[in-house]
Amino acid sequence: MAPFCYPFEFIEADKTKVHGTLELDEPLPYQQNSGGSGFYRPGKIFLEDSPGLDLVLYHNPSTATFMYTRCCQVDRNLLDIIGLTAEEIERIETIRLPGQLCLGSDRSKLIGQAIRDLFASPVLGQTIAAYSQHNLAIFPIAREGLKYQVAEALYEDYGYYCDEIILDAHHVFDSSVPVYNRKVEMTLFKDKDLDRKQKDNISVAFIADSIASGMVLKEVIARVKERFDKINRVEVIAPLATLRGLSRIARSDCGPDTTVRVHVFETLLNALPPDYYYSAHYDIPEFHIRPDLESEYRRWWGQDPTGKFIADTACAGYGWSEVFFSPRKQMEMINGQLGERHQMNIAEIVRRNLI
Repeated sequence: MAPFCYPFEFIEADKTKVHGTLELDEPLPYQQNSGGSGFYRPGKIFLEDSPGLDLVLYHNPSTATFMYTRCCQVDRNLLDIIGLTAEEIERIETIRLPGQLCLGSDRSKLIGQAIRDLFASPVLGQTIAAYSQHNLAIFPIAREGLKYQVAEALYEDYGYYCDEIILDAHHVFDSSVPVYNRKVEMTLFKDKDLDRKQKDNISVAFIADSIASGMVLKEVIARVKERFDKINRVEVIAPLATLRGLSRIARSDCGPDTTVRVHVFETLLNALPPDYYYSAHYDIPEFHIRPDLESEYRRWWGQDPTGKFIADTACAGYGWSEVFFSPRKQMEMINGQLGERHQMNIAEIVRRNLI
């Protein structure tokens, strides 16, 4: 079957026009180390002014829970944070909730399993088999990248002990930067503890972080390459990734000797204007390995009092980092956006799904 092709275009903040095409192949099955099965879906972003960017989408039970909905046992502590009362749920044993409401430690546990299953795929398995453990290094970006447990996945799936070099990378205001008025500051922890021989051994970098605007990750890849100049392959583990952010990375110059590939859960997010960081799923079946799960997800969110479909603006990455570190902040962000866009709050949407 021919690949799914999605042409896109948008205007950057500096007024440059970006034209490109997303191509996604048919999903392919694979066996996970946990005993279950999953799918991986190779793809590529082609741009007029770049060599393009390889990516792979993954589906397994954990990634589906993360991106769509799950049926779970009633957790009174969770529902209390969401805003439901004990009386409302006293006769309910199970409840269906979207991935945005998998919070804190529960989310960390889920994503750890998802990453382990992802690393069992033939795509990453072939790369890892071509190197020894001394050739691989992991670069988790603080904050959420620390929760992805990439080092643990490499150990559990392959028995590898790999160096882990933590990055702190974030935007800071800088009026000297044209258009954006901000730059990326980055600190690498523990890289100074590696001697020259250790650095020269590192050929593959696993960078762990989700991709919203792509500005931070674009700089991170460039800086890591400067400090570890023998790296020839970068594998980005990005559970959430926007088409706009990926296009920014595709346009960056990593050099002809370096291959960059991005690994994403289930589907890409729409971060084109006017939403940017508040990035919803694309309501296009071909964007999803399991379109039926997307349909179920859209039904769960439903419509607001004016008839607008909430899933069209329900940010799949609400808070991006806050969801791991501050469940209450997560609720504030969700309710802020739902109130502004739909005159509703998350408790009301959960409540009507109890019926």
